[in-house]
Amino acid sequence: MKLSGREKAAYGLGAVGKDMVYMLSASYVLYYYQDILGVSAIAMGIILMAARVFDAFNDPIMGVLVAKTKTRWGKFRPWLFIGTVTNAVLLFLLFSAPPSLTGGGLTAYAAVTYILWGVTYTMMDIPFWSMIPAFTEGGKERENLSTLGRTCAGVGSALITVITVMCVQKLGDGDERIGFKLFSLIVAILFIILILFTCITIKEKSTVDMETASVSQMFQALIKNDQAMTIVITIVLVNCSLYITSNLLIYFFKYDIAGDSWFKSYTLFNTFGGGIQILSMMLFFPLFRKFFSALKVFFISLVTAMIGYGLLLVLMTAGVNNVYVLLIPAFFIFLAFGMMTVLTTVFLANTVDYGQVKNGSRDESVIFSMQTFVVKLASGVAALIASICLAASHISKNTDDVAVAAGAVSGSSLQILRMTMTVLPIIGMIAAFFIFKKYYILDDKKIEEINLRLKAGDPGKEKRL
Repeated sequence: MKLSGREKAAYGLGAVGKDMVYMLSASYVLYYYQDILGVSAIAMGIILMAARVFDAFNDPIMGVLVAKTKTRWGKFRPWLFIGTVTNAVLLFLLFSAPPSLTGGGLTAYAAVTYILWGVTYTMMDIPFWSMIPAFTEGGKERENLSTLGRTCAGVGSALITVITVMCVQKLGDGDERIGFKLFSLIVAILFIILILFTCITIKEKSTVDMETASVSQMFQALIKNDQAMTIVITIVLVNCSLYITSNLLIYFFKYDIAGDSWFKSYTLFNTFGGGIQILSMMLFFPLFRKFFSALKVFFISLVTAMIGYGLLLVLMTAGVNNVYVLLIPAFFIFLAFGMMTVLTTVFLANTVDYGQVKNGSRDESVIFSMQTFVVKLASGVAALIASICLAASHISKNTDDVAVAAGAVSGSSLQILRMTMTVLPIIGMIAAFFIFKKYYILDDKKIEEINLRLKAGDPGKEKRL
């Protein structure tokens, strides 16, 4: 029986709630503890880095636990519901640090709640995506539902990016600490409601054997597949560059743009950027692909991102604080990252076919498990770099809008912030450009050759590639 519209809507809404929670934590936990509560930037960087790496290694373990689960409600939905409830509670606790805690006690609280938040998020995230084969009939239906889920997840992320700072200001009446507490409570409740709707509506129609990849299998696949290794390194460099900027963007608007309404400019910038990134994936990428090969589109995207970052640095250094002017470099940056998001997934898929031809084995589940691993790793590295920047620039707790407007942060501190937000991503883009150009060999001609050999049932060895 085909999926009903209600079932599709239930799954899509669950994806919206899930990524609202993820984006709130990923984008604002550093700002909340470092800038609002005054926790050491370096301490927070280490916590975020350690938690993300631990979370990345925890994914395969959670996959095994889900795979071995057997209940009358299925193997996926119990974990999905339990993980959602515990994760929602921890999200609220994460952004509700007791006012009595200071110093080492506050740092310990941040570490414990953030790590537990990551563990419980994995508890619900793995079954959410893994359950698709259990209630679809395969083929186009399964592909369409996966696309719907990813699209709705993007909507959830974009929604949080756009509304968070404005909502925090309104709910806390200018007190960001109270604002984040109330906003996280609202998001947590919405999360539970949306996933509960998913669990009630979706019925597992079949028993599905999950393929789970261990960390050792991931690294073995990398060693055997040089093209997968190239893509993984590229993904780390590209995502790390983007995450460095996104982690520091709120500080730029608060302390560099400044003013009593800095959060309005920040919201406008994010709204514009998110819109461009979505249009890039849905409109600009197909358009570019009509005229250029995938490889050329990727190189164009890298150069476009570097142009955007370079222009942003020039405008920052010149002291331009008109947000509408800053939208010009934002267009280039978000346009580029939208297309690169699509392309890195396509390139990673190509390495699966390549690995089958080269090694005689098709490591599809292992390769795609690796994508989650490296994205989380890049996020952790970027958080650590952002924290080092904040420590070096001496940007610390300061929530007084009057002081901010008066220029509470020195010019040298702002310059460190600007350079980290732009120069480091440019270096990352340049490194990705040359590594990809030198080592990635799967152009359209090679892909066609590989596909013909696979269809002929003659994977052979790498000698003819």
